[in-house]
Amino acid sequence: MTELLDRGRRILAQQPFSMLVGSELVSFEPGKCELAVPIRPDLRQHHGFVHGGVIAYLADSSMTLAAGSLYDDALTLEIKINYLRPAVGEQLVARAECMHAGKRQAVSRCEIFGVHEGQMRLCAAGQGTISKLEPR
Repeated sequence: MTELLDRGRRILAQQPFSMLVGSELVSFEPGKCELAVPIRPDLRQHHGFVHGGVIAYLADSSMTLAAGSLYDDALTLEIKINYLRPAVGEQLVARAECMHAGKRQAVSRCEIFGVHEGQMRLCAAGQGTISKLEPR
């Protein structure tokens, strides 16, 4: 599993936005992914909550990595997010799982939690369709 985790970390390191928000690949195994982002003041919106775009990034990236672990490479076709409560705390954690992977596309889902003083509170849920990317 270390080889897959290293591969996932290399993918994130090649994405400037992932580096900008401080994304960390916590765990990565076939069909599953856990990403974390530290909550910083510059990632908040005007009410003090984490900006929805950061949450959308976590959903998109975690679901695509989860499905992409079953393919050589993958791209997001679409995502849907339900914002359930404001995201607050010290860290966001996204846990994604590929529900089905076919020949050309997969469907993943994720849950995103705000972590405050060790307590995890669900703040968003997402689902996405991921496309297998064929080598050129």
